[in-house]
Amino acid sequence: MDWQRLLLTSVLWPLLWLQALQVRRAWPCMPEPPGHRAGTAGRGPRLRLLVAGDSGAAGVGAPTQDQGLCGQLVRCLSPHHTVHWRVLAANGLDSAGLLEMLEAAPRTDFDVVVLSVGANDATGLLSPLRWALWQDRLATLIEQRFGPALLVHSAVPPMHACLALPQPLRWFMGRWARQMNDTLAAMLPEQCVRIMHWHPETTTTLGMAADGIHPSASGYAVWAEGLSPHILASSAGLPDRGGRSERAIGCAVAQTGHALGVDDQA
Repeated sequence: MDWQRLLLTSVLWPLLWLQALQVRRAWPCMPEPPGHRAGTAGRGPRLRLLVAGDSGAAGVGAPTQDQGLCGQLVRCLSPHHTVHWRVLAANGLDSAGLLEMLEAAPRTDFDVVVLSVGANDATGLLSPLRWALWQDRLATLIEQRFGPALLVHSAVPPMHACLALPQPLRWFMGRWARQMNDTLAAMLPEQCVRIMHWHPETTTTLGMAADGIHPSASGYAVWAEGLSPHILASSAGLPDRGGRSERAIGCAVAQTGHALGVDDQA
């Protein structure tokens, strides 16, 4: 509820501000990993994949792009498809910044687009409703410029499990992120070509990079292994497989979303 967020923010603001300042001063700034941001891998029917967004999409926390989110997704998908993949991402992007980046990108057809954006919106205290509306704007632009059969919104990470954040800042940001996710999820059931992928509710040091914020290579592997069933389910209906229409593909994936983990973070 908006009034609850306002009340919590007003009561806790001095402490939260001091803790956030402390985290920013102590937090090691990790670079985007080196490596190619476009390529082709695998064998089988063609699958054109775009991974776009913030530091998570850029693979921050992994030693190389191959071990970041897109690289791990390609690893999961390449046994089944010839994957033509591309990364459009930058550390620190929020939804408005991602919209600008995608507007500047050349028009290209993709079968699947995976979005990872929201953590920076959360730390900027963008309201859950405004964030969800930004995702609508991004989806409209993506449909116009890239025409995917499937758009996957990767949920805002479970910030309550972010080990670098002290309490109560960790609890507060986790609550904010969850409300962002819940607001977007409530808007998606009728949007059949758009689905949401939820992260696991908790994390461990094994899945976190040294900064305690970003995933490690193993964390990205778990993320990609959760995302790949959505993509493989949709790929059965892509045009070069002689399948269904784009809208039918999205509906089928949305209807099986609960089995694929959509409710993992309810």
